[in-house]
Amino acid sequence: MVDAVIFDLDGVIVDSEPVWEEVRREYVATHGGTWQPDTQRRLMGMSTGEWAAYLSGELGVDRTAEQVATEVVDEMARRYATRVPVIDGADQVVRRIAARWPLGLASSSPTRLIAAALAATELTGSFRTTLSTERTERGKPAPDVYLAVAERLGVDPARCAAIEDSSNGVRSAAAAGMRVVAVPHGAYPLDPDAERLAAVVLSTVADLTPEVVDRLG
Repeated sequence: MVDAVIFDLDGVIVDSEPVWEEVRREYVATHGGTWQPDTQRRLMGMSTGEWAAYLSGELGVDRTAEQVATEVVDEMARRYATRVPVIDGADQVVRRIAARWPLGLASSSPTRLIAAALAATELTGSFRTTLSTERTERGKPAPDVYLAVAERLGVDPARCAAIEDSSNGVRSAAAAGMRVVAVPHGAYPLDPDAERLAAVVLSTVADLTPEVVDRLG
């Protein structure tokens, strides 16, 4: 039986992964770094501190990790001020699920971008609790953020459903002991091992219904 549902944000509610990729690619190029073929796949799920250190260190950006984090997030905030790319139907799905279960949000986005995205979609009140991995010791694929959100909700992780799009997100929720509904982004398919960890794989978030959640339990 499922007692709570925990959503990821990027790639599930907002189609922000392409925006993150564009902003970070431009930043790396502007600051003397070199984007690698596997960079975007590696970045998905990292906390702010982790990806900032990766850009500054492994990709050779000529800025400190602290500068990278501030400047990239500032640019994302500017993009969000113009337009938050909500995935078609995602806001209705969240409200439909919230009518049946308490909801949490476990996101790799910085806290201020989570707040901006939820305000723009008028979903702030749908979630009992939200948490960024910048406030946990480790980002995804570690289970820290999912375990912390379940604790805040007062629900056993094994009785939580998690809604994820990325391989590292699926790994994170599965490592927390949750039943995972995967909704992979067309441009960023799941790695085979992550796909095997998902209880259900959906084509779009619009396919997420209370009946799908009920069947998990």
